[in-house]
Amino acid sequence: MSLNVMNDDVVKIETLLRNVSSTIRKQGRAILGDFDMSPAQFDALIWVDEYKHITIGELSAKLGLAYSTTTDLVDRIERRGFVERMRDDQDKRVVRVRVLDPGLALIDRVLQERRNYLAVILGQLQVSEQMLILNALTILQQRLSPE
Repeated sequence: MSLNVMNDDVVKIETLLRNVSSTIRKQGRAILGDFDMSPAQFDALIWVDEYKHITIGELSAKLGLAYSTTTDLVDRIERRGFVERMRDDQDKRVVRVRVLDPGLALIDRVLQERRNYLAVILGQLQVSEQMLILNALTILQQRLSPE
């Protein structure tokens, strides 16, 4: 085994990451509740914003959901005026989704609330501790990213 991490450390790291993620997700769900939006709907909105003019099939793959489930999510956020469907310029059979201004405003508000929450928590740490976390998470994300 070429890992420099012992099994006990792997278990501890996995548990800590899961617990931190769970806590942040719970807070995120509470924030989304204020906007009457499910986490799945918000995830879809984020992906549509990030990948501009994404197809339902591409969005489905990003979310890891069935095509029909993704279609339902898009239907719901489209009815609320956050996204719109449009035909592809090159291939009229292809339908793409894009975020509208109200969707962008919602993303900004929700992400700002999440950042405010994290700022309060991180503000309780020393700057050196904040930097350790930032550096460790940056390294971990780089190793996890396929690109």
